[in-house]
Amino acid sequence: MTKRLRTIKRKMPAGLEVRAAYDAKAEEFNLSRELIGARVRAGLTQAELAKRMGTTQSVIARLESGAQLPSVSTLLKFARATRSRPVIKLLAA
Repeated sequence: MTKRLRTIKRKMPAGLEVRAAYDAKAEEFNLSRELIGARVRAGLTQAELAKRMGTTQSVIARLESGAQLPSVSTLLKFARATRSRPVIKLLAA
């Protein structure tokens, strides 16, 4: 977990409703972290990644923020552009 995220979580109200809302978005936060990590490992800026994917920097920013969930096609493009190997698993809850 990044320092910034830990700082934000520490400042969040500790109510059960807030915790439930955060937990409901946990998978999306994990996906965002994976996308950012792949881009950083590839040594790319958002603009450079966008150019490789044939899109705009603002689209990459939305994907990385979790504001826009990517399609499988977009995930595959993202993986190719960052020279990553995508792994998608569905685990029993």
